Amino acid sequence: MEAKSVKASKDPLLQPFQLKGLTIKNRIVSTPHAPSYAEDGMPKERYQLYHEEKARGGIGMTMFGGSSCVGPDSPSVFGQLNVGVDEIIPYLQGFSDRVHAHDCRLMCQISHLGRRTTWNVADWLPIVAPSRVREPAHRGFPKEMDAADIKRVIGYYAAAAVRCKEGGLDGIEILQNGHLPGQFLSPDTNLRTDGYGGSLANRARFMLEIYDAVREAVGSAFIVGARVEMDSKLKDGLQPDESLESLRMVEAGGCIDFFNMNVGRSDTEYMLANYAVPAMFQKLAPWLQLAGKFKQELKLPVIHATRISDLATARYAVEEGLLDLVGMTRAHIADPHLVNKMTAGDEHRIRPCVGAGYCIDRIYGEGEALCAHNVATGREKTVAQAISPSESPGRKIVVVGGGPAGLEAARVSAERGHKVVLFEANSELGGQVRLAAQAAARKDLIGITDWLSAEVDHLGIDVRWNSFADASDVLAEQPDVVIVATGGLPDTEIVDGAEPCLSTWDVLGGTKLSGKVLVYDDHGQHQAASAVDHIAGDGIELELMTPDRHACAEMGSSNFPMYLQRFHEKGVTVTPDHRMIRVERSGNQLKAVFENDYGGRQIERTVDHIVVEHGTVPLDDLFQELREGSSNNGDLDYELLLAGKPQPSAPQGGYALFRVGDAVASRNIHAAILDSRRLCQYL
Repeated sequence: MEAKSVKASKDPLLQPFQLKGLTIKNRIVSTPHAPSYAEDGMPKERYQLYHEEKARGGIGMTMFGGSSCVGPDSPSVFGQLNVGVDEIIPYLQGFSDRVHAHDCRLMCQISHLGRRTTWNVADWLPIVAPSRVREPAHRGFPKEMDAADIKRVIGYYAAAAVRCKEGGLDGIEILQNGHLPGQFLSPDTNLRTDGYGGSLANRARFMLEIYDAVREAVGSAFIVGARVEMDSKLKDGLQPDESLESLRMVEAGGCIDFFNMNVGRSDTEYMLANYAVPAMFQKLAPWLQLAGKFKQELKLPVIHATRISDLATARYAVEEGLLDLVGMTRAHIADPHLVNKMTAGDEHRIRPCVGAGYCIDRIYGEGEALCAHNVATGREKTVAQAISPSESPGRKIVVVGGGPAGLEAARVSAERGHKVVLFEANSELGGQVRLAAQAAARKDLIGITDWLSAEVDHLGIDVRWNSFADASDVLAEQPDVVIVATGGLPDTEIVDGAEPCLSTWDVLGGTKLSGKVLVYDDHGQHQAASAVDHIAGDGIELELMTPDRHACAEMGSSNFPMYLQRFHEKGVTVTPDHRMIRVERSGNQLKAVFENDYGGRQIERTVDHIVVEHGTVPLDDLFQELREGSSNNGDLDYELLLAGKPQPSAPQGGYALFRVGDAVASRNIHAAILDSRRLCQYL
């Protein structure tokens, strides 16, 4: 243990950092974001527990409140906090106490959204901006700010900063880029001809006046930082040279203590997905070198976070002087105990962020951030990050199926202290995830099942490879609990005559196609889109048909824009609003008949291959075979499950039977893992 401690003490990531009067115990931080856990605009228990888990996990500083709103004409549109009212102060005080108890620093980001919101929510006030330039993402037409608006909004910032100080926080970060200060600074959103427009000095005036007012309000000791834009990635937007010059103005003003460097804006979903918070389509740490160049030209400390997902990259960034503090925000969504595992010498056991973008997608879709494969994140009150041992260990658990649901069931059961046997029909673990990772854009998904497989190995679980387990195989183990995680099979026969159609599994599994190909997507998630991306090109004439009103209908903002970009680049025809009603043979080809969902007009396509995506049908023959002999008839008591209580145990010599994941119904990776975690954490 001492050897690890000596080694850890030399790790650049574990060196303390002095930010003015504030000591941060290591160089790893979680940067501000809005997970949509706020309740009535307040950071209540769920919000606080989410950040406390990172503090418990060893992080040096966790920053919260992405885009927290300072005033009533900046209403929340993606679950932000409201720092514009005194009601928030007691919540901040409790939050500060909770996080500081773990020797972790805590800061809040504050912002006025400007044009980046909408008028028809909350108090229905007109949105304001430096000029009447509409943001494509939020679509509102702003009022051009007059002198009274400018004075009023600057006052909002100062008052919000004071609330954060009274709340016991260690500091704040003012969000500049893409929000109101950045809208004044950028030439494409500031068309003014008065003292706040035109030259860079004039465009920077509003931003600098905010910083002056905030500093005067909170005093000299309180930490105030700014999240800033290095490059807008827009032809008419803020360019790197003007950005650097504006940051030198900020430094000269003496009001700001650090810069959090960012690239791009979030004006459109494509910009969000490609620049601001890119998912798996973008390379790792895409803007790290640019942040390092800016740091060389500036005096203030620099933070940066964009797809810095692994400790090797983070360590390099600090060791080479590219950053002072390295943001590993999504990495901590995947594993909030990242730092503690590193210091304990268990770096290899850190659950990886695979860049799936599920966390971001859910914020803009379902309204809460969740990790694709860490189902405890955001559920800390009911699903603990660390699995506690069972009060009665030693039960025999048989799990059938080595996909994500089966692996999680085996892992959690073994962590609880039970003896686990895992039957896997193939020579590799991973199930459908291994197939999905065959698509180039989703290759990093394999990290999900690689991590689970490594944990299964670490825990010494008995894996029976190449075993198509039947009822006799299972019962021969004399199990106390049987968990069927056999997944599902593609549901391609959804209309008359569809038997000759292929599935997306066939395509990703290596079936070669040629000529004219039609992909029918009646699902809307990654399956069909990744298959289209996988086969497009090489002379194939490809059309994606869907009954939805647009392609990728169930996909979130950090993923679908990049698929659409690829469809355009590869010449894929996309036809929405049409539902397949039958397939017929037409010589050596197939003819598909579709009906328009808006009026019933029929169209036909005659092609060489049809690929159908309609989810999966549960592969549950084994479950049905074992059901009659089980003590619970294979039924799951939902009331006990949701109350956080164990399912009834089988009588001596009997077995309880459950099924999880796609063996129940066609869903996704997160649902499959959650099924197993909620069930097995009480076995």
